[in-house]
Amino acid sequence: MNEKNNDNIILEDYENEFSYKKNKSNLNIEFNRIAFIFFIFLAISLIYSIHLLHLGSLKSNNTIEIFTSGKKSYRADIIDNNGNYLAKTVSSIDIGISPVEVIDKKKLLINLQLIFPKKNFDEVKKKINKNKFFIFEKKITTENYEKIMLLGDKSIKPKEKLRRIYPQENLFSHIIGQIDDDNNGISGIEKSFDDELKKIQEPLKLTVDTEIQFLIRRELIKFQPIFKNIGSASILMDVNNGNILSMVSLPDFNLNERKTITDQNYINRASKGVYEMGSVFKTFTIASGLNEEIIEPDTEFKNLPKSLSCDNRPIREYDDKIPTDLTVEQILVRSGNIGSVRIAQAIGLEKFPSFLESLGLLNKIKFDIEEVGQPHSIRWGKCKLATAAFGHGITTTPLQLAKGYSIITNGGYNIDPTLIKKDNENKKKRLLKKGVSEKLNLILRKIVSSKEGTANFANIDGYEIGGKTGTAQKSVNGIYSKNKVNTFAAVFPISKPKFVLIVLMDEPKANKEYVYYFKDGSGWKYKGNWRDTAGWTSVEVAGKIIEKIGPILATKYMEIN
Repeated sequence: MNEKNNDNIILEDYENEFSYKKNKSNLNIEFNRIAFIFFIFLAISLIYSIHLLHLGSLKSNNTIEIFTSGKKSYRADIIDNNGNYLAKTVSSIDIGISPVEVIDKKKLLINLQLIFPKKNFDEVKKKINKNKFFIFEKKITTENYEKIMLLGDKSIKPKEKLRRIYPQENLFSHIIGQIDDDNNGISGIEKSFDDELKKIQEPLKLTVDTEIQFLIRRELIKFQPIFKNIGSASILMDVNNGNILSMVSLPDFNLNERKTITDQNYINRASKGVYEMGSVFKTFTIASGLNEEIIEPDTEFKNLPKSLSCDNRPIREYDDKIPTDLTVEQILVRSGNIGSVRIAQAIGLEKFPSFLESLGLLNKIKFDIEEVGQPHSIRWGKCKLATAAFGHGITTTPLQLAKGYSIITNGGYNIDPTLIKKDNENKKKRLLKKGVSEKLNLILRKIVSSKEGTANFANIDGYEIGGKTGTAQKSVNGIYSKNKVNTFAAVFPISKPKFVLIVLMDEPKANKEYVYYFKDGSGWKYKGNWRDTAGWTSVEVAGKIIEKIGPILATKYMEIN
């Protein structure tokens, strides 16, 4: 009995011990499992926290912007004269999907659709089924990036990419230019300064002014439906140093929607467009005669014929009312063709072309962008001398015209147009004799301020504008058409020249409904006309432009004595 009891006790103790060890083992397993899960949770939380801190350091406008100047694809920013961004390098995140790593396609599609409800998921499904990596969403927002990352799907692949954005969109399209998919400049400043933009860290500063560019472009756009021109161009430049404050060419394009521009309509009319510009060249004829000291403003030409013949082609005055007796001043104010021919003939075949060449009008000039036109070559002879005197049969670009007018009005000093802000200006070479500019500027002022002048619509109070109009027929396949190119070259204030403004309109039409306001002090209104010449188109536009930009120029760029 006792033996049996002892045996039972021993057995019970053994069983209890076994049961205890078994339970202890289970407890250890459960504890380890809990500890492991806790560790995983802690690790995920830590990673997520670090990720949130990273996201918090990023800008979150429309895209995630991370400046990554150390990367090979980085390009320096481009800014205007006042520090406004014209081109900017930012980092954005694209979301890619690797279909071979997708565990649950249905679940992934449902989750993505909740984040992107407007996306076409039929196409996404097709791409997933092809089992090839694809970009699901470009330039993702910070908010959506956070939501996607919280899905924890290994098939989702975020990819950081440097991008070039253009905050001003169309405003400087012809100046700034474009880059290709490999981050190489293909036009404009982007191409000309490609190497520099890839190396430098500081922004590349231009001479242009965003505010002024905006106002000028807006006026050109406003007048397109009024005069129904197919395009237009303008340049505003400092006559003393060549700094370009504005250069507009219409039509233009949005740099953020890069496309291959093949349409000739999209050429940079301001620098690459080559045109006959008509009577704006008469100013150069007078300037050359003054410089050679063969004429003075009061030199008289008597009994000028109403027409001349050259190669059996007549040269006539554009207006039959122009007198036959004119002084040099009156020839330019009244825009006389015959008088201009007589002055060029007095200058001669050797000196006149040489003078035009010294002003940079006849040959392609160096510029900060490669989109520069090449004026047509000229075979000089007696007839070409005669027609070139009044701007017929001779071509140049608006950019070169701005350069030429700057030289003949700034005291005769050579300048080179530039878009790049320079700290130091080189000593300028004098091309005209002392006193020539002063004599010429007085005449240019009368073209705008007098009733006989062709540019009195630009006689804006307070700005002392001087200038010359030019109307030229367009040549199509070697034959002159009825379509015109109208140009106005304005310099102001003419008593102490500071700015030149070139306004060119390509094929403008007369508008009989448009109301003009004469600026001769009479306050007279003139509704509509049949004229499609520069005095009734380009001059009107230039006057409106100067009214808008004048206060800004006076505040920012005029010296206060």
